[in-house]
Amino acid sequence: MLKIEDISYAIAGRPLLEGTSAVIPNGHKVGLVGRNGTGKTTLFRLIRGELALDGGAISLPRRARIGGVAQEVPSSATSLIDTVLAADTERAALLAEAETAQDPARIAEVQTRLADIAAHSAEARAGAILNGLGFDAAAQQRPCSDFSGGWRMRVALAAVLFSAPDLLLLDEPTNYLDLEGTLWLEAYLGRYPHTVIIISHDRQLLNRSVGAILHLEDRKLNFYQGNYDTFAKTRRAKLEQQAAIAKKQQAERAHMQSFVDRFRYKASKARQAQSRLKALERMDVVSAVVETSVAQFNFPQPEELSPPIVRLEGVSVGYDGPPVLRKLDLRIDQDDRIALLGANGQGKSTLSKLVAGRLKAADGTVHTSSKLRIGYFAQHQVDELFVDETPLQHLTRLRPDEGPGKLRARLAAGGIGADIVETVVAKLSGGQKARLSLILATLDAPHMIILDEPTNHLDIESREALVAALTEYEGAVILVSHDPHLVDLVADRLWLVKDGTVQPWTEDLEAYRRMLLGKPPRKAEKEKPAKVKAKPKPLPRAERLELRAEARRCEERVQKLEQMRETLDTRLADPSLYQKPRMETERLRKKHAEVAEALDRAEALWLRAMEKLDAAGETA
Repeated sequence: MLKIEDISYAIAGRPLLEGTSAVIPNGHKVGLVGRNGTGKTTLFRLIRGELALDGGAISLPRRARIGGVAQEVPSSATSLIDTVLAADTERAALLAEAETAQDPARIAEVQTRLADIAAHSAEARAGAILNGLGFDAAAQQRPCSDFSGGWRMRVALAAVLFSAPDLLLLDEPTNYLDLEGTLWLEAYLGRYPHTVIIISHDRQLLNRSVGAILHLEDRKLNFYQGNYDTFAKTRRAKLEQQAAIAKKQQAERAHMQSFVDRFRYKASKARQAQSRLKALERMDVVSAVVETSVAQFNFPQPEELSPPIVRLEGVSVGYDGPPVLRKLDLRIDQDDRIALLGANGQGKSTLSKLVAGRLKAADGTVHTSSKLRIGYFAQHQVDELFVDETPLQHLTRLRPDEGPGKLRARLAAGGIGADIVETVVAKLSGGQKARLSLILATLDAPHMIILDEPTNHLDIESREALVAALTEYEGAVILVSHDPHLVDLVADRLWLVKDGTVQPWTEDLEAYRRMLLGKPPRKAEKEKPAKVKAKPKPLPRAERLELRAEARRCEERVQKLEQMRETLDTRLADPSLYQKPRMETERLRKKHAEVAEALDRAEALWLRAMEKLDAAGETA
């Protein structure tokens, strides 16, 4: 259990946390949310003990391990799989000790502990995590130095997930993942056996992976049960209730003040007036909460062009080597809203650059409307701003003939207020830089906007504002994003970029998610309303007997495997075993891992057999 008790913390005299408390029970999955700059990352650093509290206390059970992704793994010659395996320091230490230990009793203890932590299936588990985050079997054997910083951040995430700390702290884990990695992480966190706290602006991740929300606002922590959507509804209702109470109290105070003002100096009413005056002074004022409104996005509207605005015929495109994408035959109209699906490295950014005119086709023909204007927001465009220039200077350079007043109006329409228009970019927040980049990308009222990961620096409210702006926008949108919520709300067509091709994905995003996670597709709903089903006829006696027999066989198999595992546990714990040749020990350890895996399969078959019996109205 994580206890946060009456804590306070300030930076340079500005309080971020002030006398606030919260309790996170063991095993809970919690989303930590709040506007940018409220102190969420600071709270993580306080929990880890990296910063000293000004007051209060944060406590965890003794020996509880805290894990998080602080930085990317270093560039080294160590393979990805070995880097992840090394994150489980207990396993690494036990394996090293097993190689050198001489005392049979200690060797037995070490082997028992290795069996307890499933050390001999560790490589398979580490490989599964890396695979889920986008590294195939070949990539897992390559050294870390072969990968860029963004990919090494994924390795760092894989390492902390593999080490399975008692308290897992994740700060914006999807910022360096693609959509496929994000969908995998959603499912993985749902199965994670320990406590998790996630700072995230990904609404769908918070809806699918957490069961509670810790909201940081006005220097206070408030705990809400339920996922993000439940939190949003509960908080909205709470604010509306508080506003109603404040309005009622305001009317009551006005009535009492009116009585005091009218009769304070009238002898017959003076006593009543004084009584009401004292009541006013004692009354605790309930203030209506006024939320700081989020600056909206406002994309200039283009004139209409004749369709199609872009057509690709037999196009191949790449860089210096072989084509990344081949024989593309695609069409884009001005009313298209297209999201690109596909793992990192498959060519989504390559296709975006081709359509934007940043890459030339190696083969085939690209037809574009003669008047076509394209706005392009690249994934790392925020990093390409001039850090020593202000937002106003950026626009002045691009629009030298426009006056400062008009340029300020353009910036204000995109959410860059008067308070920061003359602040150098180096001092802006990530969200403010993203807004400036979007203003620059849409300055010419483009007929098509290409957005490659536009939400990395935007909080939830700003993401909703972006959705609203794209909904109002009357041009085409090409979207690459790891945010499923944004894709769901913006895109009406999905293109799958895979194996050098681009093909329409005819199903929805949920079907894509199920495909990635290896789940069977959902059965299509019947168009006609389902009729009330008659009570099913009982199964023939032979089939019922066979179902019962199958369930008994599965149960017997589970019992037999459990006995085998117990026998192997006993043998591995026997000190005399380690006085024999090492081959015998290795054989038993391998057998133990095989039995554990077989037991998992047998239990799944038994469960399936019992479900069949239940469906047939039978008992074993």
